[in-house]
Amino acid sequence: MNIISTRHMKRSFIEEVLERTKKMDPVAESKKQLDILEGKILATLFFEPSTRTNLSFTTAMKMLGGTVIGFDNPRTSSVKKGETLADTIRVVQSYANAIVMRHPNEGAAALAAEFTNIPIINAGDGSNQHPTQALLDLYTILKEKHKIDGLEITLAGDLKYGRTIHSLAYALGKFDVSIVFASPPALRIQRWIINDLKSAGISVKETDNIETTSDVLYLTRIQKERFPDIEEYQKVASAYVLNEESLKKIGKETMIMHPLPRVNEITPEIDHDKRAKYFVQSSYGIPTRMAILSMVMGD
Repeated sequence: MNIISTRHMKRSFIEEVLERTKKMDPVAESKKQLDILEGKILATLFFEPSTRTNLSFTTAMKMLGGTVIGFDNPRTSSVKKGETLADTIRVVQSYANAIVMRHPNEGAAALAAEFTNIPIINAGDGSNQHPTQALLDLYTILKEKHKIDGLEITLAGDLKYGRTIHSLAYALGKFDVSIVFASPPALRIQRWIINDLKSAGISVKETDNIETTSDVLYLTRIQKERFPDIEEYQKVASAYVLNEESLKKIGKETMIMHPLPRVNEITPEIDHDKRAKYFVQSSYGIPTRMAILSMVMGD
């Protein structure tokens, strides 16, 4: 079983992940170790920087009783010598039972899956997809709001290059929700995503304003590393800043989420606001990835 994209992910699979995450949550919170994946090896191949995804997958695997190998800097691997992705995957498959991979190129995870029979889990492929982030985001919404169906979700910030947005939009599209996309005109979400969501019966609106009373405001950083032109980045770098003043224009029950890292789009002064859930959201990465690993690698 590969976890490549949320685009064609079935609702039944998502609900299974959420249910299993619910069971893993108290285990993760107590930092107990299970033996579900004892004797199994996970390879983490990170061709791009990562803090939360890398560490939470490592923690999740160890809490399930497994072992982790891999690298978090391609310069320390044979990639620096010119080894192709296909060859790297062919080699690593003989060392591990599954591979978690982050790569700067869109489609890299799908390509890797063509060269191995062991599971590939996409930990981010360029500006395309980050499916396990979307699953932990859904769990955060379910845990904090007690439901997903019936909610209005505002996805804001860099909708063009933000892979977390793309994955979450498609995942939300499996539920009965309304989605508001808020971004500067230059960072609008791709039209085919809008069309896919509308075809699925999802209510979609677009705006350039993050003042909202939605049930959830999911804010993202502007993806500087994805811009082909630094001047274009600088034009939108501070498009949205959530601080004490702008927070007054957000609904009193609007949950604030962010996949992190943040740059300047959420100021530290609001971290203790009851609506701010991004650090809680980050913590749910462990039980969610425990659930995913147990499903992908379990007997």
